[in-house]
Amino acid sequence: MTQSVLSAIYARRSIREFSDGAVAMPDLLEIVRAGTWAPSGLNNQPWRFVIVTDDVMRGKISETTHYRHIVLAARALIAVYLDTEAMYDAVKDHQAAGACLQNMLLAAEALGLGAVWLGQILKNKEKVNAIFALSARYDLMAVLAIGYPLHRNQKSSRKELDEFILKTFPQEATDVFQK
Repeated sequence: MTQSVLSAIYARRSIREFSDGAVAMPDLLEIVRAGTWAPSGLNNQPWRFVIVTDDVMRGKISETTHYRHIVLAARALIAVYLDTEAMYDAVKDHQAAGACLQNMLLAAEALGLGAVWLGQILKNKEKVNAIFALSARYDLMAVLAIGYPLHRNQKSSRKELDEFILKTFPQEATDVFQK
């Protein structure tokens, strides 16, 4: 990885427009590897992945989402699943899937790639599983669309930190926000 963790967190943006450059399989495997290092309850590592770089398969997947244009523009997709037979607690395992996805987004950023987390596709998760010939044992969590960014002019902002902190203990720590 070429960036510090904090740099990658603050620089990362959802990339929805991609160049025509192919994404190398070693980079995609590195992104998956980063996902597998996310925390999971009891270290059960319930995530599973489908990597797609084939144009025909991307075309089929694009038909399952309102964001067809993003899927077609991306040079690679990684579908992230939970293996329901590896799960032990639904809440913890779904949280682990979110951590896995975030690790993958940060890895893409660190590798100079762009990515976006597609969730709307979940409305058609059964169709996606059918395209991949996967059983219902595998529960789709998201699809990451990945490629080289066409540009990096995405803007984002965040609310002030004090809008998120409900309380601090000891109380003096809250004084930092009032200065």
